[in-house]
Parts: sequence; C-alpha cells; structure tokens
Amino acid sequence: MAKKENNQREIIVNLLKDKSAMKQDVYKNTIQTFGMVRDTCKEVSQDLKSEIDKTDKRVLLNFLDINAHAFQLKVAGDMLEFYMHTNVFEFEKSHPMHKTGYIKKDPFNSYCGIINIYNFLADSFQFNRVNDVGYLVARIFVNREMRFFIEAKGPMGIKYNSFSTEPLTKENLKEMIYNFMIYVISFDLFTPPFDAVREVTVNEMQEKTSSVSLRTGKRLGYGATDSYEDEVNL
Repeated sequence: MAKKENNQREIIVNLLKDKSAMKQDVYKNTIQTFGMVRDTCKEVSQDLKSEIDKTDKRVLLNFLDINAHAFQLKVAGDMLEFYMHTNVFEFEKSHPMHKTGYIKKDPFNSYCGIINIYNFLADSFQFNRVNDVGYLVARIFVNREMRFFIEAKGPMGIKYNSFSTEPLTKENLKEMIYNFMIYVISFDLFTPPFDAVREVTVNEMQEKTSSVSLRTGKRLGYGATDSYEDEVNL
C-alpha cells in the first residue's frame, strides 16, 4: 500500500511540476498578449480618431476599458468587444493542429490561452438592448512559447491559420486590428424578413426593449433554415 501511495504522490508531483507549471506559463503569456492588444487598440483608435475628426466629428472612434480581461473598441456603428478567457485550453485530438510537427515535437505546445473578439452593434450597448446578439469575429490563441495563431473569417484566418514561428509583435497586431475593423464596417445590418418582426407586444414597445421579435443583430431575423452563411454575415 505504501508503495502504491508513493507512486501516486510521484505522479501528482510530476503533473504539478510539469503540466500545471506549463499552464501558468500559458496564462502569463495570454495576459501579456492581451495587454499588447489593448495598448495597440488604444493607439489605433486615437490615431484614426484624430484623422476622422478633421472631416466628420459624427463618426465616433472610442476605446473603453471594461476590466482586466475585457475592453471595447467602438468603430462608428459597430462595437468590437475583446475578451480574454481566464482558463487554458487544449485542442481535441482530432484537431488538425495535432498533425503539425510543432505539436508532435512537444504536445505541451498545443495548450493555449484565448482572446475572443466579438462584433456587436454599438446601439446595443448605448440603449441597453440586452438581448441583441453579437458574432465572433476572431479568436487569438497563445501558447507557452508566445507562439500564436488565429481562427477568423477573412484574410487573418488564412494568413495565421497555424502557429507562428515568432511571437506576436506590435506590427502583427496593427495589421490584425485594421483588418478586423475593415471586416465589421463592411458587414452591414440586413433588413429582417417582414414576418419575423410583424408582431410586437405592448410591453416591448412601452419599455423599448429588444427582448423577442425586436432583437437586433447583424443577422436580424434570420433563422437556421435561411441560406445566409456565416462568412457572408460575420
């Protein structure tokens, strides 16, 4: 019994020394990367705002800190919400990433922190339309070696679809943020089908909510049976 207990203790100690320590490294790198993303977004918004203000002050570009793990970038009628998950994730064994030489060399390289980027309508926050919907624009994955890759619709998802050979840089980030901004500005709000919004309750109109048929998002009114694809609407 004592020998079995010693073996179990040894397994636990090794897991804590190796796997748990690795996850701490991933978390530290994700925090650092999120700080870089935050600073770059702030810089980009200030730079573009000074340019836009010269021509039309109605077009708003604002940066807003929410908390240590979230901030918002308002781009005219759109809101980009950046959110860092506080946990570390592993990919399923069927994921293509496990077929790469980089992961085969050391499976610990596949553990990542995630920074999610969502697109909402700016009015959803301004008017507290709590049932409005947003869409995932991109996910930035960061591992223990500060290598990154991106899942995204558009050119960024193609260019960075596997782990980078170098850590994320400010130049990389600016390119990404500019592309995300272009993407959401180009993604318009579609008029919903008439039947999808033909009914509204007195309560909804009186309280000016968006809880049911007035819910607004960039795919407003379209259900699972419609032919619109994510790559068109994200």
